[in-house]
Amino acid sequence: MANKPARLLDVGNCDPDHAMIRRMLTENFDVTVDRVMFVNDAIAKMKAAPYDLVLVNRLIFDDGSEGMALLKQAKVDPELTDVPIMMISNFPEAQAASQEAGGVPGFGKKSINTPQTVATLANYLPKK
Repeated sequence: MANKPARLLDVGNCDPDHAMIRRMLTENFDVTVDRVMFVNDAIAKMKAAPYDLVLVNRLIFDDGSEGMALLKQAKVDPELTDVPIMMISNFPEAQAASQEAGGVPGFGKKSINTPQTVATLANYLPKK
């Protein structure tokens, strides 16, 4: 019997960025990708089903809110505190703030298709 694919939740990315991220993920990893646009929806999804990794955009596309809100809410919720959450941002200060808030090391969209990003994601997702 084959192993089940990992589950990933993509939060707050616009359609083109979501498509780019999803393509990279499915080309490199055995993963299913769910998507939501808002932090409250992400929290609800995370409570409804286990995720191996959550990717959150620095700024939520639909309303411009901070992706850090997801980290702040999840890390104080006993049901979600252990879920790895990774910030998507090209800005080093956003990556640092994410990790200080309990996030795992992330990546920027400029480096989406680099071996370094694939290696970072491989810490949480099974390679194909």
